[in-house]
Amino acid sequence: MRKYGTTWAVFFLLLVLVVFVFSLTSISKHDEPLTYSQLQNIIREGKADAIQRVTMTNGESIIQVKMAGSERDKAVTVPNESKEDLIKEFNKAGIMLDIKEPDKSSFWFSMISSFFLPILLLVGFLFMFRSAQSGGNQAMSFGRSRAKLMVDNKVKVTFADVAGIDEAKQELQEIVDFLKSPEKFQALGARIPRGVLLVGSPGTGKTLLAKAVAGEAGVPFFSISGSDFVEMFVGVGASRVRDLFDQAKKHAPCIVFVDEIDAVGRQRGAGLGGGHDEREQTLNQLLVEMDGFEGTTGIIVIAATNRPDILDSALLRPGRFDRQVVIDRPDVLGREQILNVHSRGKPLSKDVELRVLARRTPGFTGADLSNLINEAALIAARQDKREIEMHDLELAIDKVIAGPEKRTRIISGKEKEMTAYHEVGHALMCILLKNAHPLHKVSIIPRGFALGLTMFFPEEDILTQTRSQLIDQIGVSLGGRVAEEIIYDEITTGAQDDLEKSTKLARRMVTEFGMSDRLGPMTFGKRHDHVFLGREFGHERDYGENVATIIDEEVTRLVSENYTRVKDLLLAHRTHMDAIVKVLLEKETLDKAQVDAIIEEVNRSSGNIISTNGSNDDSSGTSPPVSYVLDGGKVLIQEAEKTPDKQQEPPDASPGGLQPKFA
Repeated sequence: MRKYGTTWAVFFLLLVLVVFVFSLTSISKHDEPLTYSQLQNIIREGKADAIQRVTMTNGESIIQVKMAGSERDKAVTVPNESKEDLIKEFNKAGIMLDIKEPDKSSFWFSMISSFFLPILLLVGFLFMFRSAQSGGNQAMSFGRSRAKLMVDNKVKVTFADVAGIDEAKQELQEIVDFLKSPEKFQALGARIPRGVLLVGSPGTGKTLLAKAVAGEAGVPFFSISGSDFVEMFVGVGASRVRDLFDQAKKHAPCIVFVDEIDAVGRQRGAGLGGGHDEREQTLNQLLVEMDGFEGTTGIIVIAATNRPDILDSALLRPGRFDRQVVIDRPDVLGREQILNVHSRGKPLSKDVELRVLARRTPGFTGADLSNLINEAALIAARQDKREIEMHDLELAIDKVIAGPEKRTRIISGKEKEMTAYHEVGHALMCILLKNAHPLHKVSIIPRGFALGLTMFFPEEDILTQTRSQLIDQIGVSLGGRVAEEIIYDEITTGAQDDLEKSTKLARRMVTEFGMSDRLGPMTFGKRHDHVFLGREFGHERDYGENVATIIDEEVTRLVSENYTRVKDLLLAHRTHMDAIVKVLLEKETLDKAQVDAIIEEVNRSSGNIISTNGSNDDSSGTSPPVSYVLDGGKVLIQEAEKTPDKQQEPPDASPGGLQPKFA
């Protein structure tokens, strides 16, 4: 009530002020002041010729006098008792006199213009002011929090909707228990963490997990982004922080979720800005609010970020965000659980095996898997299917990793053949190198910026890698470039990305992983963060010129030795490479079973043996589901009885000779 009383008092004062201003300006623009005594002196001094006309209105004390040489009338206030004497003097001096009756319409117009119009304008202004405060644009309420409040159990997300991050859910289960029954903790003197920081890569489910906590606890849930605090006006961010916590205290127990808190919680004093930066003021207010309210109020702050390294240390100390929950990319079991959640309500064919799909999608986050299921549904709907088949999911994986197919791109026959040899060079290295990831698929269908792709993936999730594995990764990367050189005795620009990856990996092996025999188990170079963005800005050399020369020599040696090794292998198995290329040019895409079938046929016909069972010591004894017969250089395709193929791991690669990810 006090707030509304103050508002109406301000409204009344503004109304009086506006009416007063309009009253001052309501005098006719033609009126110029002339006193009654001055008018009498003009007449008595015989200067009546200076007066051209006098206009009187019955009932009014003001007359209008038109003077010679003046464009405007002069207003003269005449006492009512002197009007008759003044009329006689006008007649005696021969001055033209015009007497009028009062105009009623002019009176009402004057009333409206001087009184009702200001009121109307003021009411309209007040209406706009109140609407701006209560409306969504908040044009006149910069200091109010923009947090969205969800109450009355509107948060429908629960822990059942969050899969693949069981450890994180266990950490947050304590938060739910505290919000449901805080007396159990308070009886033992326990203090629940006031703030929980969710740390993880984009798409791992940080926001979804925060909503699940609110849904499980059944309490009000405030949601706001870190960027919503900062505005162009100084002091707005701090004001919004205060308003947010004021609202939270009124709805306690509740949860305050701040997404992308790194937008406002960056390290203070970093960069080239001063200490009065608006972001720092906002952060200071946030620190005060989080340290100010008591744990018994039931306000729990949950924040999410994928950049914990740039957050201010005061924000992470005990008493504020004193618990950090790391949300990693899901493992194969977690991916299967996530796929089960996102496939609910979607008609899946009987041939769909989510476990196999989970093994073929390493490195995928929850958001990636959700997008994968949606893309598969779109592909099935485009073909008027009633169910989502495993083939649709396979196509969706290719689309998510490498982009959509570009079958309409015009490619010359020579370029197509060159692309085929390039991709088969990668594929053969996956088979010939013992520590390389197994081949999954090779294709010469353009996708994204690549003319073709080779997909390969590990048999299980990889956390660490050996030197032999990294060396073979370099060999797989160089396979395409070497194949081009062998066949055409020429090199092209198509291997630029492969060379960049192999060189970068070789340099990391020398400078970061300590895998150089000449330099030993040491790291070289210090990485620095960008003064504004908090990202890696450059490297500082902490070694001399002699060591720098050795580093360059070791990087060159690793790449060159691998290049020579790959070239020797492809020259030794030129027959296999030619046979696979012929079939690939015809079918455009070959999976591992088809490549194995071609290799087995070449093994039988040429005696040049390549093992397709994961070891290159002996040939495989299993019959492939598809056989290829070489007849005078022509490849004949023969369908054979299909046998179950072992489960393959998901592609961990990138377009144009897709390469596995490494630490």
